[in-house]
Amino acid sequence: MGDKMQVELDQTQVKKAVLALQAFLKSKAGGESLFQDESQKISLLFTFWGIPCRSQTFLIPLPHGQRTDVEEVCLFTRDEPKMTTDQTQRFYKRLLEERGVKTITEIIPFDVLRKEYKPYEAKRRLLGNFDMFLSDSRIRHLLPSHIGKKFYDMKKEPISVNMESKHLARDLQRIIQGTVAKVNNKGSCCMVRVGHSGMAADELTENIEVVVKSLAEILNKGPRMKIIHLKSEKSVALPIYTSDLSHITDPKAKKEKEAPSKAKAKNPTEDTKETAEDGEQKGKKRKLEKDEDGEEIPQLVPIEMSSKTPKLQSEQMQRKKTAASGAKTQAAILRRLIKGSGKTKPKGKVPRGKVPRGKVPRGKVPRGKVAKVR
Repeated sequence: MGDKMQVELDQTQVKKAVLALQAFLKSKAGGESLFQDESQKISLLFTFWGIPCRSQTFLIPLPHGQRTDVEEVCLFTRDEPKMTTDQTQRFYKRLLEERGVKTITEIIPFDVLRKEYKPYEAKRRLLGNFDMFLSDSRIRHLLPSHIGKKFYDMKKEPISVNMESKHLARDLQRIIQGTVAKVNNKGSCCMVRVGHSGMAADELTENIEVVVKSLAEILNKGPRMKIIHLKSEKSVALPIYTSDLSHITDPKAKKEKEAPSKAKAKNPTEDTKETAEDGEQKGKKRKLEKDEDGEEIPQLVPIEMSSKTPKLQSEQMQRKKTAASGAKTQAAILRRLIKGSGKTKPKGKVPRGKVPRGKVPRGKVPRGKVAKVR
């Protein structure tokens, strides 16, 4: 990862791939294309050994322009103070003409974008009308909430431009005729446009070499390139570079190398433990030698062993638990009885209309008995 990424392209192989792709596109477009000057985009597909840590966007200038003259470019500008939208458009058109910029086809102020292109259908129409979008760097942070996510899904998000630059024409030319490499941290592939099918084979090969070299320098500390393919929008991918496996080592060889180093780099605490154990063994041997001579007899200290086996201990614990639960149930029963007895009415008091047991009211004689005659 820390080593420099070296990508050596075979120029003859690259040129063969370019010529084969151009021949395929010409044969394919013979009966299908409606216009004679219709050209297709040609791109490089990079595949890395790993997934990048973070997503990045790089602008790579190319020696030969990778866009056709037919492609249209839109520029979003800020609203100039004390000017209407028409005055703002005329102001920036005059500025571009003075600097010699002729590649911008339309200028849209931010106020027009915010009001006229608010509906979803208007945004989709704007997206389909232009091939590339540029934005004034002073309003670039305001655009995502007004253009919508479809611009980002189609990879046509505006590229910021410093409209106050002294070299405005050079900067715009580098951005429009250059290419943008977007390295994403969600996968191990990256697509970079290098030209179109109407370019010469030598121009395409030069653009390919510049893109590969610059991307290898930018991703110096990132994942290594595994395979590079050349393809168009609807063609098969032709490989032009395949990396060797020199930077990948065998895991068994790694373990064999690490084993002796680990054995040497032991912890000092382990060494001290080993020396202490050796000393104890030597002391025991000396004591045994003294015993044989009859000078000293070591005293044996009895070890206290628990008389109860684990099974008995578990049985006793279960008995204690059952006894405790039985005591709890008995206590609960007594509490209920006490509460029930407390609800009974006292003995001395008898409610009206009722006679206590064993007592007969006056004038009434129980059955089977004769009343006494006075």
